[in-house]
Amino acid sequence: MEKNNYITVSVLNRYLKYKIDNDPNLGEVFLKGEISNFKAHTRGHFYFTIKDENSRINAIMFASNASKVKFQVYDGMKVLVTGRVSVYESSGAYQIYVSEMLEDGFGSLYLAFEQLKEKLDKEGLFKEEHKKRIPKIPERIGIITAPTGAAIKDILSTIKRRWPLCETILFPSLVQGEYAKDDIVKNLRLAENYDLDVLILGRGGGSIEDLWSFNEEIVARAIYESTIPIISAVGHEVDFTIADFVSDKRAPTPTGAAEMAVPDKKDVMSYLSQVSIRMNTTIDSILKQKLDKLNNIKSSQIFKNPYRMYEIKEQQFDILYEKLLKEIKIIFEKKFQELNLLKSSFVFKNPNVLIIDKVYQYNDLIKKINLNIENIFKMKMQNYINLLDKVEILNPITTIKRGYSITKDKDGILKSVKKIKKGEKIVTELVDGFLESEVLEINEKN
Repeated sequence: MEKNNYITVSVLNRYLKYKIDNDPNLGEVFLKGEISNFKAHTRGHFYFTIKDENSRINAIMFASNASKVKFQVYDGMKVLVTGRVSVYESSGAYQIYVSEMLEDGFGSLYLAFEQLKEKLDKEGLFKEEHKKRIPKIPERIGIITAPTGAAIKDILSTIKRRWPLCETILFPSLVQGEYAKDDIVKNLRLAENYDLDVLILGRGGGSIEDLWSFNEEIVARAIYESTIPIISAVGHEVDFTIADFVSDKRAPTPTGAAEMAVPDKKDVMSYLSQVSIRMNTTIDSILKQKLDKLNNIKSSQIFKNPYRMYEIKEQQFDILYEKLLKEIKIIFEKKFQELNLLKSSFVFKNPNVLIIDKVYQYNDLIKKINLNIENIFKMKMQNYINLLDKVEILNPITTIKRGYSITKDKDGILKSVKKIKKGEKIVTELVDGFLESEVLEINEKN
């Protein structure tokens, strides 16, 4: 075989890619299988493998298509994919470029709905304790919906019929399509600036795709963060969205939301009429009670003869006055007796007795103090004499007087012959002077 018949790997891969890309059977392929080796790239691309019991194929889903997948993709998931088969020239491997993905057995939107619902429920966004109370009689209501269509007409006509005193503010919004979720969030935040009592968020009926903007996570979180009580009114009675679970109230229809938001003027008028009747009945009853009490007072003997009341008080005063005089007399007599008893006492007649007794006590105390001082002095003197005797015994001069002497060398008192050498000078202290000597001989005791 001639050398010119050989081709490069790049040429071969390019040829195979050309063949496969131009095969109409491979331009759009519908595959079902199980996902494995799934990886979500930071740039938004999905890389994974689709396999069945016997074979597998590599797959890639670029970010532009991956962003449309509304459910969580994971290894082991059964999926239905649509894509085209081609060759990646650098490795020579063929793979499927996926443009659409569905979970096998479930619609992708339904799966995404359930996954987001479960996630937000775990975070507590649906808890009843976070729900705000809808005011009974609002003064200003905000409405976020499309500016045209049956929903806004039903809401406005219902509010006008039931409670025309209420002011309404429309926040025109997209309610369907790719940009609807961002527009809804923008209007939710804008409504915070209008001092609203309640906010209606909704639209008319439609398919799950039409209502999907109300299932977006950013819409749910914006509803949860709103300080205004929100009534959701999305679709028909059988339709449920994530917005319904997060909102403070869920209405089955836009008309139902308007009925929840405002009272019916007929009901209010009926209530006011009942209150008026009860109020008049209560006032009549109170007036009758007060009138009966007034008549009783007017017919009383005291009211007819007011002096009788003073007569009774005058009599009570006399009784109290006499009792007071008696008590004062008893107190004076008691104190006078105490005074006489004091005046007749021995001490009062002979006050010197108190002084003499104190003098005796003073003299006794002086004697005790002197005796204590004398005893303390004798004890201290005896201690002093004892200390002098001990000092005298320990005094080296006393020892010398008894015939002893003290010998010293240049280092101090000599206590052993081992510390002196022949020829050294020593000094001997006697009772009446000192002797200086030179050591000629040293004799140690055996």
